Amino acid sequence: MLSERTPVRFYQVGSFAVGNRLVELERRSAQSDPRRANSLSSGHRACAGCGEALGARYALDAAMRATRGQLICVNSTGCLEVFSTPYPETSWRVAWLHSLFANAASVATGVAAGLRATGRDVVRVVAQGGDGGTADIGFGALSGMFERNDDVLFICYDNQGYMNTGVQRSSTTPGAARTATTQAVGPQPGNAFGQGKDVARLAMAHEIPYVATATVADLFDLESKVERAMSLHGARYLHVLVPCPLGWGTLSKDTIALARLAHETGIFPVFEAEYGEVTSSVPLRHRTAVEEYLRPQKRFAHLFDKSGAVTSPDVVARIQALADRNIRRYSLVPDEDQ
Repeated sequence: MLSERTPVRFYQVGSFAVGNRLVELERRSAQSDPRRANSLSSGHRACAGCGEALGARYALDAAMRATRGQLICVNSTGCLEVFSTPYPETSWRVAWLHSLFANAASVATGVAAGLRATGRDVVRVVAQGGDGGTADIGFGALSGMFERNDDVLFICYDNQGYMNTGVQRSSTTPGAARTATTQAVGPQPGNAFGQGKDVARLAMAHEIPYVATATVADLFDLESKVERAMSLHGARYLHVLVPCPLGWGTLSKDTIALARLAHETGIFPVFEAEYGEVTSSVPLRHRTAVEEYLRPQKRFAHLFDKSGAVTSPDVVARIQALADRNIRRYSLVPDEDQ
């Protein structure tokens, strides 16, 4: 009987995934447009619940809309490239180039220079890669792109590890997280604290025209930031948190919820910056303790017992302190003393 079924509730939380027809035309997302580019088409081999596939689809469709289809995409080696282009197939419906792990920023710079030299600079360039190809192997090329202020938008889809090659640690892997190379053993199990890179802040240090962060929990925000970036020229950087069910040890259905918790705890601040200065940040709607974000992830299972109770309060407190610092640094709770 219909009355016995669990009622379905739809929420409007910023993505406009439900109820697009109720929103005025200029505020509708790229994905709500039946003429959307479908830059990353169906048929790819991403894992169920892959945050990276979702983020890339929304980001590139927004870029295609902003450029009226005049776009070339350069993709570094990594999960996104591997699951979308198993030879001889491809899921890309945009002009797309595969570069090496280390040189997506350099290749994109060359593409932009070639377009400019041939008088076709109306065609814009986006480079993209995972955290390995951005924060680690490709960081030198990326810093060079920033320093030269090349006319490229670089998007990092950060799943916090080398997921394609076996879930090894990267320089965006958080402290205490278990990976294949940071096992949950010894007096300080998991990844060491105090290592790694905050790439968005490093990009800001180059004082480039635009830097922003986003998550796949708020896809309208992600699209808006891509469109803002494509309205500018020069070097631009977008860092997107994309939970990985395989590497994080989470349920496929929890990808969006975890991305939202990453922001609501302060673990992953969402903000925009121009020329090295923060211009806006997304405040926390429901400030949440970090353990609510950590507990569903098997990579942090060593911090809890089987009932979910915290067994390493000192480690959780350290993670909470990092989240609280982000909240202060980016004014995520406006009324809180700085």
